[in-house]
Amino acid sequence: MHNKAFAKKIPDKIRVSVGSAIVLGLMRGKLDALPTTVYLLTYRAGKCSANCRFCPQARESKSKAYMLSRVTWPTFPTRQVLQKMKKTTEKGLIKRICIQALNYPTVFNDVLNLAKEIRSIVDLPLSVSCQPFSEEEMKTLAQTGVDRIGIPLDAATGEIFDKVKGSLADGPYKWAKQQEALRKAVEIFGEGRVSTHLIVGLGETEEEIVKMIQWCVDNGIYPGLFSFTPVPGTALENGSQPSLDHYRRIQTAQYLTTNGETRCENMTFNSEGCLIDFGVSKDKLLQAIRSGKPFLTSGCPNCNRPYYNERPGGPLYNYPRMPLPEEINEIEKQIL
Repeated sequence: MHNKAFAKKIPDKIRVSVGSAIVLGLMRGKLDALPTTVYLLTYRAGKCSANCRFCPQARESKSKAYMLSRVTWPTFPTRQVLQKMKKTTEKGLIKRICIQALNYPTVFNDVLNLAKEIRSIVDLPLSVSCQPFSEEEMKTLAQTGVDRIGIPLDAATGEIFDKVKGSLADGPYKWAKQQEALRKAVEIFGEGRVSTHLIVGLGETEEEIVKMIQWCVDNGIYPGLFSFTPVPGTALENGSQPSLDHYRRIQTAQYLTTNGETRCENMTFNSEGCLIDFGVSKDKLLQAIRSGKPFLTSGCPNCNRPYYNERPGGPLYNYPRMPLPEEINEIEKQIL
């Protein structure tokens, strides 16, 4: 299965999120919420060639190279990680694998060769989270057995995108190209198999982000939510996280919209763009809130990303497990 020529193609090293490394048995440590997805990050000696202002991996960031959001990503030999992955999969401890890509000239080949190797040793759903690849490159990934692709918008509007990821941030990304890549990905992978990330708290109104959630739903794209998290060393290190009530309203709107219960145009916003009516009956709203589901990490199936944008001591923005009854009571008060 592994001839020598192919063995040389996969990257020698890879970064693994600390929670995934513990689940795989690469490190020892205690976890109060086990990741159900193994998160991998392509390795390069330097930082990413992009310059996203919130990201520790940004070209001009002074953050440690092993950080992504609040999570540490230690480096391991790729072969060792793949061996551990095989054993852990046999024990039924993981449900999905996600390859996350930095931006650098040879990144597509690294992602492709990793995907091929992973598909040859484990039979698990495989996601790739990456910058816009070309149509041909995305087709190649789909043919290799990647079942989902994520291309992050991060920002809710083109104006904010330009400030934090695009030309004003001295980054390579363009709002229209990002949206076009997402639409093209839906043609290749199919509706419901393409994701994006939206970061709440970059200066958008609730109305602006709900409109973007609706755009995603209408285009067959699943919008996963993150809370902006200031990380030391990044350009936005002095920013602040959004308030919990603000985040909970957007989570609830995202849940109702992605489940077809309401649409952005049925909701009501005040003059400041704050959400004041979700466009559903009070019973339906309470049913959604009390299910706890809107407040779970949103992303690919079986992605729970423990403590990606919060400290283990809380408060939890995205729950990696079902919220407890007392937590749901508190959330209900925040929303209503």
